Amino acid sequence: MTPERLDIDAALPRMQALASSLWSPRARHHPGQLAWSAAYGEPAALDLGPVFITDGAWAWLESPGWLEVCGADPEAVRAVVDAALGECDGEVRTSTLETEDVVLAVLADVAFVEVESPWFTHHFIDLADLPDVALPEGYAVRAVREGEHEPRSAVHRAAWSATSLVTSAAYERLMATAPYRAATDHVVVTDEGEWVASCCVWLDEATGMALVEPVGCVDPHARRGLATAASVSALTAARELGATTGLVCPRGDDDYPAPALLYRGIGFEPGARTRTYRQRG
Repeated sequence: MTPERLDIDAALPRMQALASSLWSPRARHHPGQLAWSAAYGEPAALDLGPVFITDGAWAWLESPGWLEVCGADPEAVRAVVDAALGECDGEVRTSTLETEDVVLAVLADVAFVEVESPWFTHHFIDLADLPDVALPEGYAVRAVREGEHEPRSAVHRAAWSATSLVTSAAYERLMATAPYRAATDHVVVTDEGEWVASCCVWLDEATGMALVEPVGCVDPHARRGLATAASVSALTAARELGATTGLVCPRGDDDYPAPALLYRGIGFEPGARTRTYRQRG
């Protein structure tokens, strides 16, 4: 089979549909995670590469030297991986869940080897078991409103100042990317109107899976439970829209333990972890 070669804007709906159809706790990709990866920054800053896609698999050169792979049919996965690697010159890295047996087998066949790297653990919660939203005095939590891309992007940048590529224009584009819903994008605001914490939740209606991506709190207001409150509030809104399970993917290695502790405090339980692989080309 010969995969189609598409840019990310053309391929994204098909990528999301396949990821949704293959979803299980053993699968890595969620439609909301793909939307975030495709639109969290402006195109020139993200440097997104092409997607190679068939009816049963896709491989995306998300950035130079970084490959994302989704599929459950060995022949289709091999076809899209071969097509993507055919456009690479030099080292390529990728990450999979340790439970994605078909993808792992194909990567081994084309000489990918595991390397040490920060890793992430998928965590799940039955949304029937969510705690109540709890906020200290002086704060309130609410959903983002139409046209608020500028303050919403600003609170993200303030929380992620070392790495954020999120601009006002990028967030406006993100808000127009399915399956984004303002109703499940929540912010914590002070009584004086300052935006200080945020959580975006992406609901996949087909599976009932609500992905938390991303969460942040600005430093002067940290350690007051505000990120937790934003997360619980946004997940509660997703539950009201039909979500049944929450998903979050914090780092699992010892170098950055705080997010996993936050989510486990809400009630999330860890599942499979990611592993990183490299092919030298």
